[in-house]
Amino acid sequence: MKYTVIGAGAMGLRYGILLQEHTDAHVDFIDAWAPHIDKIREQGGVYVSRDHENRRLIPINLYTPEEYEGDPDVWIIFMKQMQLEEMLERCAHLFKDHQVAFSAMNGWGHFEKIAKYFPEDRIYGGTALVATVLNGPGDVDFIGKSGAGTMHMCAMTNEVTDIEKAIFADFQQANLNPEISDDFKGMCMAKIVFNSVVNTLCTMYQITMGQFISYPGAREMAMQLINEAYDACDRAGIKLINTRAEELESVDYVSRTGNPLHYPSMYQDMSRGRKTEVDFINGYIARLGRENDYVCRTHEFLTHGVHLAELAFQYHHQK
Repeated sequence: MKYTVIGAGAMGLRYGILLQEHTDAHVDFIDAWAPHIDKIREQGGVYVSRDHENRRLIPINLYTPEEYEGDPDVWIIFMKQMQLEEMLERCAHLFKDHQVAFSAMNGWGHFEKIAKYFPEDRIYGGTALVATVLNGPGDVDFIGKSGAGTMHMCAMTNEVTDIEKAIFADFQQANLNPEISDDFKGMCMAKIVFNSVVNTLCTMYQITMGQFISYPGAREMAMQLINEAYDACDRAGIKLINTRAEELESVDYVSRTGNPLHYPSMYQDMSRGRKTEVDFINGYIARLGRENDYVCRTHEFLTHGVHLAELAFQYHHQK
């Protein structure tokens, strides 16, 4: 199997490097952030740490879309929602009929963009409950011990195929702990609901996941958001892969035990002056609700809350 990762950011590097190190797969990377590309080429690879320790240099094959001439079996797509459309346009000349696309990006909105280039029977989605931090150009930190985290994957058609089985086997060998689901939208929504609690609240209050769950009212806040999201999904005919109680326990476990020291990616974006993906997470839940005659008032409020937090962060950190 040949893989090419579009988006050599935190998660793209984690998936690609683990596949490169633990399987026989050939892995390439495509990115467009010039300082990142320049640094990786200057130092001969990416510096990879695990929980801030054992920093080591790992060589990778990194290209811009215009430079790349490879022909992978699988495209692994990990871009920010706001950057995806432009990157897919730049990569369009590389897409071929025999290839498939896999993406485990946060939020909802990327599959419509990917479907402009790949038919539904060649699109696979995923969810990843694993923390990774891009410290800066050419420097990434995998949070959690080897084998930490879990993920689900599912074909957009909900049918298990031979190529999905092959991807699953490689992900399993790479210690990504995959599990195949048979409900594409229900799988994706479960991660969106998770992120709508932890990413959003940690970002607004600039705290780690462990600090969030240590607040005595954290579970009550989480349950309010989960209930609203599940009510919207019920009205839209979407059955999530977890029950409401299971989703709450997932939030609790990952925050308290899995990644208590982690600042979610939404906070990482805000703290670096980038736009967050809240419109594709809480904002998407709010839109889903209104499309089905249900108002998710808390999600609507928090969508504004994160945008206000972005503005406040800029005010507080003006030079």
